[in-house]
Amino acid sequence: MYKTFFGLRGNPFNVSPDPRYLCPTPHTEEAIACLTFGIQSRKGFVLLTGEVGTGKTTLLNKLMECLRLQRVNTAFIFNSRMNVPEFLDYMMADFGIPCESPSKSQILLRLNHWLLEQYRLGETAVLIVDEAHNLSDELLEEIRLLSNLETASEKLLQIVLVGQPELEQKLRQPHLRQLRQRITLRAKTQPLSLAETESYIAQRLAIAGSVRQDVFDRGALMLIHRYSGGIPRVVNLMCEHCLVNAFVAGEKTVKAEMVEAISIDLDLRHGLYDSPAPLTEPQSVPAGKFELLEAIKALAEQVRHLEQGLAQERKA
Repeated sequence: MYKTFFGLRGNPFNVSPDPRYLCPTPHTEEAIACLTFGIQSRKGFVLLTGEVGTGKTTLLNKLMECLRLQRVNTAFIFNSRMNVPEFLDYMMADFGIPCESPSKSQILLRLNHWLLEQYRLGETAVLIVDEAHNLSDELLEEIRLLSNLETASEKLLQIVLVGQPELEQKLRQPHLRQLRQRITLRAKTQPLSLAETESYIAQRLAIAGSVRQDVFDRGALMLIHRYSGGIPRVVNLMCEHCLVNAFVAGEKTVKAEMVEAISIDLDLRHGLYDSPAPLTEPQSVPAGKFELLEAIKALAEQVRHLEQGLAQERKA
């Protein structure tokens, strides 16, 4: 509706987790590099957590783009409301592993043979489970047991658990301590700082085709950050409403007054997002972590090269 008015080719603030719109903040780059490092190093279990709307699924889609570019075998479980047989059946189907028998023992035997064959070929298999905070304790235990598929030195199946902070709380339960102890790497998504919010909005507009730098004025950007709390999904929601209202009013630039009105319409003034996200502060590095951080930095560079490869593939 407003695309022509603002000179856009697409909708810049769609809430779909499109990896093209992943904003390269230090937190997202560290998270995707940490996940990539865990997978490439065959660490077994890796955990990704973050508040609702902070871009976990978008980050996962970017990760899977990179993995597919490397021809890595992936299975992505997005519905965590499954029982054990449904979970195993879906995982096998997504990996593309045929198994005629519904027997759990036969499924696990077939999976183990397939993983060993992939290992002999030098291939990696990754199981990604989204919304893992909704998994039953029984299913979490079943996933833990999948990590027992291994050689004498390496895990055959790399498992990425993704969820809200409640997942971390669930894993602190005494009866899940065996699973918690197997998680070797942890990554988190964070709300955006003010500078990151401004960069995020500018990047999405540019990807959608905008050549203007003044679609949102400075006051509008500051208020969007304030009322969204730096949560990318809420930023998208506010920006979408702002563009629609500006189009209706015939205004080429979104100003602070319009954002104030939108914040009232969306009931954001007294809700969860009524205070700004803090600016990113330098954090001290615990002793013994420098080697891992250096590896993550190197992998971040690899991720950037993979993204360039993806861009070239799209052009081709």
